[in-house]
Amino acid sequence: MKMYLLSLAGGLLVGVIYSLINVRSPAPPVVALIGLFGMLVGEQVIPITRQLLAGSAFSAACDKSQAVAHLFGRLPGLQSPERTARSIVEERTARSTVDIPEEKRS
Repeated sequence: MKMYLLSLAGGLLVGVIYSLINVRSPAPPVVALIGLFGMLVGEQVIPITRQLLAGSAFSAACDKSQAVAHLFGRLPGLQSPERTARSIVEERTARSTVDIPEEKRS
């Protein structure tokens, strides 16, 4: 999460500097974001294609080339790759479980 906040702070700082010197951003925001996304996807074309030519299925090729991890980075809330959705649900369930006294359960 720290990485995302630092990125946001950096973007805000650049925006303030642009405003102070009366300069418009070099590209419209949506166009710039789509261009960056295209660059990220483009980087993964060759590794995924190599895996596909080696006989892997598309989802396996994405896993082997770590394309999803490269595109999205480590998402907030997932501190380690070993942490799975199941362990997250189990943690939340354990935290939300309230001990009910025996006499009130019936």
